[in-house]
Amino acid sequence: MKTIGLIGGMSWYASAEYYKIINETLMEIKGGLHCAESLMYTVDGGHIEDLLNRKEWNEISSILVHAAQNLEKGGAAMLLICCNTVHKIANNIEREIKIPFLHIADAAAEKIIEKGFKKVGLLGSKFTMEEDFYKERMKDKYGLEVIIPDVEERKKVNEVIFKELVMGRIKDSSREVFLHIIENLKKRGAEGIVLGCTEIPLLIKQEHVDIPVFSTTEIHARKAVEFALNG
Repeated sequence: MKTIGLIGGMSWYASAEYYKIINETLMEIKGGLHCAESLMYTVDGGHIEDLLNRKEWNEISSILVHAAQNLEKGGAAMLLICCNTVHKIANNIEREIKIPFLHIADAAAEKIIEKGFKKVGLLGSKFTMEEDFYKERMKDKYGLEVIIPDVEERKKVNEVIFKELVMGRIKDSSREVFLHIIENLKKRGAEGIVLGCTEIPLLIKQEHVDIPVFSTTEIHARKAVEFALNG
């Protein structure tokens, strides 16, 4: 089995979910007490959040490139980042490492295509929803139409992520807000909803909605196991 390298810490709640899903998936496949061979480099999520708020992407890139290179030196055979938002600088990381990089948007898009969908709604941080690095990748590489909530809804989603979910706070009232936003995306033609923040699946699960949801956390983690076992 290839060693999985993960950059975590943004937040550690999502990082813990990655570790859990990766090992649960391997146990499903191999049974017994089998665990995935993995390495995790945890960055300071609070520092990354401060840099995000100041839009200091060059500094974020430097921190994550350093983490990626250390994972490669440590024996990781592939790399994942346990966060959608910082995939904005994924190309910078790919240029500085020799091991394969598993892009979270690619993993999600492949699963959406597999289900036969063409139009999906996207929930995530304001950066993921509003900037092109995520939506355009899905459009250009996979032919998907990606729609996002309106301005006020995007503000609320971002607020819940950074004031609640990254702190491990799960509120029923916030879930109701998200369900209303999902319903609006459904009315606009979304065939499924991409949970494009690795903390959102802590709040929204498939049983909460009557439209398919794509947990990027689970999809990405399972993709890592598949790659680790089969290349």
